[in-house]
Amino acid sequence: MATAISGRIALSPGHVLNSRSGDKISLHKGYYVNCGVPRTISAAGAGKGGVLERPTVERTTPGRESEFDLRKSRKLAPPYRVILHNDNFNKREYVVQVLIKVIPGMTLDTAVNVMQEAHLNGLSVVIICSQADAEQHCMQLRGNGLLSSIEPEGGGC
Repeated sequence: MATAISGRIALSPGHVLNSRSGDKISLHKGYYVNCGVPRTISAAGAGKGGVLERPTVERTTPGRESEFDLRKSRKLAPPYRVILHNDNFNKREYVVQVLIKVIPGMTLDTAVNVMQEAHLNGLSVVIICSQADAEQHCMQLRGNGLLSSIEPEGGGC
């Protein structure tokens, strides 16, 4: 059974199926293969001319930053150095173990080099990172009994 429909057919609010008079759209029950000319769906709003509406943009509440803003502020924040100071209390092996445990991505070779430099020169740069991360690493090193500090990477404020 076939039904002829001409004119505009409402599909959902703001969208229609355009059909010229004289064109036929067949509606069938059951299995159907469309062998005809495909139809177009366009916006039916006044003056929109077939342009779809803009997608909604996530708005943040005042005082709350979006994930993009947080990533941008991390990139713009000046880097800080975490400095390990030599002490006469901890064994070298322990210092290496703490460095590997506390600093992400620290290898055994790098930890040994940092420990050796601090032992010979009195201090050594452990890692250069954002201020928040530097403060966290410094507190973790201190929590494990190592002397450490942070300073801006440029050498001054």
